[in-house]
Amino acid sequence: MDDNIEIHTFLYFAYGSNLLKGRFQLKNPSASIHCVARLKDYKLIFGNYKGLASDRWHGGVATIENSPGDEMWGVVWRMNVADLKSLDSQENVRLRAYSPVEVNVKTQGQELICRTYIMNSCVYAPPSPQQHRKIWDQATFKITSSSSPPPLYANP
Repeated sequence: MDDNIEIHTFLYFAYGSNLLKGRFQLKNPSASIHCVARLKDYKLIFGNYKGLASDRWHGGVATIENSPGDEMWGVVWRMNVADLKSLDSQENVRLRAYSPVEVNVKTQGQELICRTYIMNSCVYAPPSPQQHRKIWDQATFKITSSSSPPPLYANP
């Protein structure tokens, strides 16, 4: 890969509503799908920051938590560094709802270091039926026929 591209970009491991390409690229126009990847020793959960329900989602929102022995799948986006401020804003970093962290993900024999976000002060809550259905229906992946990850979410 062109070294110049890598200097001005970063990799972001996405889950939840950030799997939705059209929605995600509205605020992050440089984002392009890099690959599908597996994150070991974490699991996807739903909850609310400090127990405050989301007016937008009307239920718990996605986050991840450390869970030894578990694994989850997501999409790795390649993004311009210029979109980092927008991504942090989208994840409410300034309000301390989510914290950015670096994680190591695996994809087809390669390990990548990616930025992702983990909710602070998470109080577990089920996702709204609308959010669950929307993510299930619209999350599509670029997967080779030899790579078939397990479902990210249970089929509602």
